[in-house]
Amino acid sequence: MMVMMTLNYAITGDIHGQYQDLLRLFEYGGYPPTTNYLFLGDYVDRGKQSLETICLLLAYKIKYPEKVFLLRGNHEDAKINRIYGFYDECKRRFNVRLWKIFTDCFNCLPVAAIIDHKILCMHGGLSPELQNLGQIKELPRPTDIPDSGLLCDLLWSDPDPNIEGWQDSDRGVSCTFGPDRVADFLDKNELDLICRGHQVVEDGYEFFAKRRLVTIFSAPNYGGEFDNAGALLSVDESLVCSFEIVKPLDTKASTSGSKMKLKKPPKAGSM
Repeated sequence: MMVMMTLNYAITGDIHGQYQDLLRLFEYGGYPPTTNYLFLGDYVDRGKQSLETICLLLAYKIKYPEKVFLLRGNHEDAKINRIYGFYDECKRRFNVRLWKIFTDCFNCLPVAAIIDHKILCMHGGLSPELQNLGQIKELPRPTDIPDSGLLCDLLWSDPDPNIEGWQDSDRGVSCTFGPDRVADFLDKNELDLICRGHQVVEDGYEFFAKRRLVTIFSAPNYGGEFDNAGALLSVDESLVCSFEIVKPLDTKASTSGSKMKLKKPPKAGSM
C-alpha cells in the first residue's frame, strides 16, 4: 500500500478531470520520462475530461513504471465518483462496464509514498490510528475505502491550524488534526515533511505546522468556480523543495468574482 521512492520527483496534487491543465502541468514540469512524477490522487470527477486524464496517466505509468507513480485519492472510490461525475462520463461516452473496470483499477492503487525515507506523501492526511509507517504497508489491496479508520483518514483527513489534537471533520467523513499531531508523528518516525493534496489553496500550495506539512493542489481555476493557481512541487537530491506555479488561463471564469483563499477544511462535499 506504500511506494518507496528516491529523490528527483515532481509531486502533483488534485487534477479532477481538468485534462488541458494536466497538459499545461507537463509543459511546465516536463513530460515523462524527462521528469519523474508522483501524483497524489483525485484524477477524476468535477472536470469534463476525467477519462482523458486518467487514461493518459495510466498510459505513462505503463510505459514508464519507475518514473510515474499514482496514489489513490478519495475520488478514486466508487461511492464518490458515482455521484460527482466520473460514472456519468463513463456511461455517457462509453458504458457502465468501463466505470466498473476503473473501479477495480482504483481499488488496487497505493495510498502513500515515502521519498528518501524523509517525506511522507498521501492524498488526505494523518489518522489517530497511525503510529508508524508499517501500518500503511500492511493495508490490503485491492480494497474499497471504508467509512472510517486508517485507510479512510489517509484519503480524507485535513489539517486545521485552529485546533490541537483531533476533531471531527466538517466534511462529515474522517477528522481534522492540529499542528501538534504533525510534529509528534514526524518526530516519532524520523520524517521531515508531509506532502498531501485534497484541499483547494489559492497559490497552489500552502504550508502548515511550521512548514512541516504542505498541501499541493494542481487544478487551477478549480471547476471554474475558484480563482486558484495550481502547483508542482519538486524535490531535488538535497531535499530542497521548489514550486512551479500554474496560473488560471481565464480568471474571469471564476463564479466568485474574487480570489478565494481557503485556509480551513472545506465543508462536506465541497472537494
